[in-house]
Amino acid sequence: MSTPAATQFVLIDDPVVWQAALEQLPNAHPLQSWSWGALKAAWGWSTHPYLLQAGDGSPLAALLVLKRKVPRLPFAILYVPKGPAFAYEDATIRARVLTFLEGLARRERAIFVKIDPEVVAAVGAEEVEEMALGQLWLKLLRERGWRYSDDQIQFKHTVELDLDRPEEDILAAMKSKTRYNIRLASRKDVNIRLATPADFPAIATIYAETAQRDGFAIRPEAYYLDAWQRFYEAGRLIPLVAEYEAQLLAAVILVRGGGRTIYMYGASTDNERQRMPNYLLQWEAIRHARAAGDQIYDFWGAPETFTEEDSLWGVWRFKAGFNGRVVRFIGAWDFVARPFWYWVYTVAMPRYLDLLRSRNRALQGNAAD
Repeated sequence: MSTPAATQFVLIDDPVVWQAALEQLPNAHPLQSWSWGALKAAWGWSTHPYLLQAGDGSPLAALLVLKRKVPRLPFAILYVPKGPAFAYEDATIRARVLTFLEGLARRERAIFVKIDPEVVAAVGAEEVEEMALGQLWLKLLRERGWRYSDDQIQFKHTVELDLDRPEEDILAAMKSKTRYNIRLASRKDVNIRLATPADFPAIATIYAETAQRDGFAIRPEAYYLDAWQRFYEAGRLIPLVAEYEAQLLAAVILVRGGGRTIYMYGASTDNERQRMPNYLLQWEAIRHARAAGDQIYDFWGAPETFTEEDSLWGVWRFKAGFNGRVVRFIGAWDFVARPFWYWVYTVAMPRYLDLLRSRNRALQGNAAD
């Protein structure tokens, strides 16, 4: 792809312009959407949507940059979630984008800027095949002084299911136990329906139950209600619930963008688990994604090590039954504009906070005695 010489970065303040440009670009992700930026702006970040435009105004790259002030310091951090979005094989655009972000970090008094583009480094769970483009990106980032981040905010690995084939072929490719459980749930009168915003509080409640049961941290309920409502109003949300005799058993929240449907949130109760509601729910989610015209169903997360010790192992066993492809991205990378303060932010401050928490626990224990 040849890049026009007359290009410029433009800060966009119109959601219609932003979304129209994003939808023209390859590798666009819902976390680069205007809805996601508006959500984060309501929860402590400021948003800075930049387009790299050609001389004729056509978009070449999109960078939804989130900015947050660091408490008690005159600095900020910058983050481009699941972005930037552009043709990752285009060396000219890649250089322009990285140079721009490096300069932006300095101008905005940022300690660092973090990116985590969905550049595929390798595919496969057990037999891993490296991808040339991903390996090139890893080499170039290191050469430019970017650092692999210890803070991988998004999942580095995921499972993708190809939707560009008949439904019967997708079903036939699944593991036999998964197909059996899908049919069992149907025979056991599990009902799947599209949810509405009226269902969101109940879904949030069982999501909190799921988090407590499975041991993962979540945000306040209001955050999820806000997120789901924004994407619902933007026409980018597919909420589905599984019920038995009008009792809510499970739910999935699917977010669409860039030709893919992402299984971003899943929740379930312990009730009626013998009816296998999650299997039928997931199958109906896949069917809805395909009917919406998307090419990929993204299961949103896979283990880092693919061993039983990994915290995602149980979830992986469920997802693996649908026979998708494991995709390994290059992960999150930081460009450090202020090395000393980067050490303070990533090493010293966490250690200090851990020390305070340990001391507080000890004091509380003594008080209880």
